[in-house]
Amino acid sequence: MTDSPYERLRAEAEEGHVEEVIVSVPDLQGRLQGSRLSVPYFLDEAAEQGFGACVYLLASDVEMGTGSGYAIDAWQSGFGDFVLRPDPATLRTLPWDPGTALVLADAVWPSGEPVEVAPRQILRTQLDRLAERGLTAFAGTELEFLIFRGSYRQAWDRRYQGLETATTYNVDYSLQGLAEIEPVVRRIRREMVRAGLNMETARGECHAGQYEIVFRYDEAMTTCDNHVVFKNGAKQIAAQEGVALTFMPKYDEGEGNSCHIHLSLRGKDGSAVLADPAAEDGMSELMRHFVAGQLACLPDFALLMAPNINSYKRLQPGAFAPTGITWGQDNRTCPVRVVGSGHSLRIEHRVPGGDANPYLAVAAAVAAGLYGIENGLDVPAPHTANALADPSVPRLPSTLTEALHRWENSEIAAKVFGEAVVGHYAQAARTELAAFETAVTDWERVRGFERL
Repeated sequence: MTDSPYERLRAEAEEGHVEEVIVSVPDLQGRLQGSRLSVPYFLDEAAEQGFGACVYLLASDVEMGTGSGYAIDAWQSGFGDFVLRPDPATLRTLPWDPGTALVLADAVWPSGEPVEVAPRQILRTQLDRLAERGLTAFAGTELEFLIFRGSYRQAWDRRYQGLETATTYNVDYSLQGLAEIEPVVRRIRREMVRAGLNMETARGECHAGQYEIVFRYDEAMTTCDNHVVFKNGAKQIAAQEGVALTFMPKYDEGEGNSCHIHLSLRGKDGSAVLADPAAEDGMSELMRHFVAGQLACLPDFALLMAPNINSYKRLQPGAFAPTGITWGQDNRTCPVRVVGSGHSLRIEHRVPGGDANPYLAVAAAVAAGLYGIENGLDVPAPHTANALADPSVPRLPSTLTEALHRWENSEIAAKVFGEAVVGHYAQAARTELAAFETAVTDWERVRGFERL
């Protein structure tokens, strides 16, 4: 092939535009971990043979701590390597890192077998199951973030207390109140487009300093790859501009950061298999089963969409985020919102927050939909009122502890994801809980320092 990604990379290197290639793997949190390689070494060896990286990268917590209980025990294996096999379809140059290209990689064992618990592999397994039915998943993710004045280092030194948001009031859809943050978000928008992402919309959001950039839907794996590139790049651009931004679901008592996931299916011929123009609501029988599967699996799969303690601070009564298990047509108070028509008919999954690992969250939604299809589940009547205020609606897990219990005791999860995946991500949740349970919070100090 005369115009392969690697041949284009070689040409750019010869012209002096690219000097290094980052080979990266998305970890359990959806962060990019990897190494910088010279272009000659990458093209002559790593592009085909892969590049070694320590196995603990897919068995560690936010602090990069590892231990027993994961499906990958780094200590028992002597902190050996698996192989990062680059995916040439993900190769791109990084405008915010001049002279650098980035390629995402799949983790495989030296034998060539894929690492079962790797987030990219978990999604690929579910997409392969769809393909067996002649179906392809298309997805879009909508990430919100908060921007603060001052650098990440300054925020760290202040222990993230008393930070000043980049705007002073609710700028939801505002055109007037964004002047203070427009320079940095304009740079993020433009450089993401130059990195190959296809931007659709951008606007201010409800919380002071909050912003959302939406990129056009694509095949599910491509969307998730773009998602992790965006999060990584946005933080790097913010740091270069001397500001800090966060995707954490709930920074304070104000509005949280969501990651709404739009998901649709198409047939091999590109047909809109979820739509039925003859149906009163426009939904095909396949779509009904697909939605029913979301509701049936939501309690058991919540851990893959809300993986951290902070995730559940967003999913609480009084916040504009789902708390129940129901669906509705164009109803934003439901966790599963059906929207669009024809080829654009899709579900919007409103449970994930800004901390969601996109590969896991999309894999969960695909697996849930397949469960509904395979079992011919019937969808209940859509919710037409405010589901957030309806006490009759069954509740989502409200804590990480509850979500962990549902996940590791789920027969459905064990069947569709496998025991290794269930155990691996259960251990990730237990590690998160153990870290929190030994921490003393500011809330405890304020409440108990003098008065207890």
